[in-house]
Amino acid sequence: MIKNYIKIALRNLWRHRGFSFLNIAGLAIGLTAGFLILLYVGFELSYDGFHTKEDRIYRLVSNDENPTGKSENAMPAWAVPPNLEKDFPEIESAVRILPMNMLVRKDDIKYKESNSVAADPDFFKVFDFNLLQGDANNVLNTPFSIVLSQTTAKKYFGNQDPVGQSLKILDKGFLTKVTGVMEDIPENSHIKADMVLSMTTFTENLDKGLNNRWGWFEPFAYVLLQPNVDFKELQSKFPAFMERYNGESMRKHKSLITLVLEPLKDVYLISTRKDERVVSGNINNIYVFSIVAIFILLIACINFINLTTARSVERAKEVGIRKVIGAARTQLGFQFLGESIVISLFSFVLTIALTTIFLPYFNDLVGKTISEGIFSNTVHVVTLLLISLGLGLLAGIYPALVLSSFKPVHVLKGSFSGGARGMLLRKGLVIAQFTISIVLIIGTIIIYHQTNFMRNQELGFNKEQTIILETNISPAQTSLKHAIDNLPGVKSTTLASKMPGGDYNVAYTEIENFNGDFQISDVNIYSVDFDYISQFELKMSAGRGFSRLFVTDSTEAIIVNEATVKLLGYNNYEDAVGAKFKQWGREGQIVGVIKDFHYKSLQQNIKPLTMRIEPNRTNLMAVKVSPHNINKTVASIKENWQTILPNEPYEYYFLDEFFDRQYRSDKRFGNLFLSFAALAILISCLGLLGLAAYSTLQRKREIGIRKVLGASVSGVVNLLSKEFLKLVVIAFLIASPIAWFAMDYWLEEFAYKIDLQWWMFAIAGLSAMLIAVLTVSFHALKASLANPVKSLRTE
Repeated sequence: MIKNYIKIALRNLWRHRGFSFLNIAGLAIGLTAGFLILLYVGFELSYDGFHTKEDRIYRLVSNDENPTGKSENAMPAWAVPPNLEKDFPEIESAVRILPMNMLVRKDDIKYKESNSVAADPDFFKVFDFNLLQGDANNVLNTPFSIVLSQTTAKKYFGNQDPVGQSLKILDKGFLTKVTGVMEDIPENSHIKADMVLSMTTFTENLDKGLNNRWGWFEPFAYVLLQPNVDFKELQSKFPAFMERYNGESMRKHKSLITLVLEPLKDVYLISTRKDERVVSGNINNIYVFSIVAIFILLIACINFINLTTARSVERAKEVGIRKVIGAARTQLGFQFLGESIVISLFSFVLTIALTTIFLPYFNDLVGKTISEGIFSNTVHVVTLLLISLGLGLLAGIYPALVLSSFKPVHVLKGSFSGGARGMLLRKGLVIAQFTISIVLIIGTIIIYHQTNFMRNQELGFNKEQTIILETNISPAQTSLKHAIDNLPGVKSTTLASKMPGGDYNVAYTEIENFNGDFQISDVNIYSVDFDYISQFELKMSAGRGFSRLFVTDSTEAIIVNEATVKLLGYNNYEDAVGAKFKQWGREGQIVGVIKDFHYKSLQQNIKPLTMRIEPNRTNLMAVKVSPHNINKTVASIKENWQTILPNEPYEYYFLDEFFDRQYRSDKRFGNLFLSFAALAILISCLGLLGLAAYSTLQRKREIGIRKVLGASVSGVVNLLSKEFLKLVVIAFLIASPIAWFAMDYWLEEFAYKIDLQWWMFAIAGLSAMLIAVLTVSFHALKASLANPVKSLRTE
């Protein structure tokens, strides 16, 4: 019996190849898009899930409340983790991880390893980063021990055994010993490292006071709890711990620091404590793409139903004859379900092919390798097969019930009609398809304009034609600056600790507020030279910029931004000039106020910022160059670099490209959304094509009579198209408020955002109407050009 069902199904599919192709292609496109999204979502949710002790690992973070408000830090102070481990038996291990850019030398070759970390000895015992060589219990115990990833080991030592070999690190060329080799850290880890240096290098050698620093928040920290420890109960004991070790200092600075434990599984996607030094995801994007995947699969099902029922008139006599010769309704139902399953299996095969072809491009689109190939994991293939069969059954149930329910007496007499309820359902399905499609079109328009808005917004500083060099606070950097200043293609240079778009240091700062009291504030700090403000064309709101004419500017002066003045409560910016300050061992007064500029992404509000002249902390050089002969200028800069800083690797980047990296994830999100929206619209068009085919079949006699009575081709096309335009208008009315609320919620995560405009919705509605007209016109034109004699002869 099953063999017979399959044979008849294949025969019917071949006989109606056009409809079969549309059915299979529509379902395959939907499956491919949905499956790629599910791969992406599954990969994002898998972050850090490979650690066997994941449920016992927590990231240690902190909150800082002071008179200026509350700040959430992604890390605690240096001294917190080792003292927590010592005081609380509930903690099995505590590990600090310090991301760093590390200068590495091998013979005469210099490398800048930007993906390096320093870590405490228990790093490989807490986390399951597999060691290929070395013992997890001791590879990081001694100062100047270093563990290399497999790729990095091959880069430095080729096929030699790296363990026991030496590398020179940091500016002074400290000699390190390779104590282990680890597998390359998986893509789905929020902790990234090609080199792991022992933290004891700093705590026992280079900076022995780190373990006692309670006011310096720099390394990330993780704790491994003992089995069956309630982390919330443990967390409730932390206030007493902080009071015991740091209470006096907190009272002195009018600051209350609290410690919080974040489950490891929440760090990548859910945590709001973002830091540029570690990768992070966005749980809202996961929700959005999960909904889009469901929408696309739903559209594919609707498309399948519409295309199948569109052939119901054609197959009515087949059903009537089968029933007359004894076929039961259940047999007919299984027959049509069998056809659905056969279609879904063909779609599965086509989906495998499409996924194999497009997966590499999809990996590029999302910016990471979510899968090496669909066959790299058999679970993926099985999952796709089950989804295909499930969709085939789900989409085939309704057509099977409808087609098997036809009355043989009616269909054999030629009086068969699809029925008002069936047509109403099909129209409802098309409305649902286009509602989803219009929501996606509106979303695409808004995401594009928000991304474009952030990339083109006035930032308050000039980032064009600026090259950034990393000097690593070399004593010779001032000589290099003077040499580069004299090059013909160079307009100006400046030295600083931070550049717009990069990370920043947060400093406890006491500044005289509007009441004359010293107000303790968490402010960002830039160490700069005298040329920084002029080179970046920052504007002054009050006071003056730094000047070499004032000797005290390099020892007793700071410049603040407008956000700092507002934080201090002054009514106007001029009143803040002359206010006294205390910051990082320096005391003096504010000499100027600069206009707020976006030194971070427009996703964040502009935060308080201070600048101070401090040459011994400037590790970056910004070079403003002429747009003409840039390659020649860069080559000249390199020559001077190699002469003056021969021990530093020459690397540079353009500031505008570096700043725009902040929007890379938003751009990828927009491109992904656009791609899947386009696929959803394509599948919707196939569904509309099915309904148009069904409608023209149903109205064949009506069209013939109208043509005999003199109806024009354009009149018939308008008659058929008008019906579908009504469906799109209804879909637009339903989609608009849904899209409005959804996109308004999405925009809430941006500090600076566009306003939702009526024309964005109008463009989406008109686009959907145009798509519908173009889709329907094919069948409408075909029906209007048909010979009316043939259509009337069949009645």
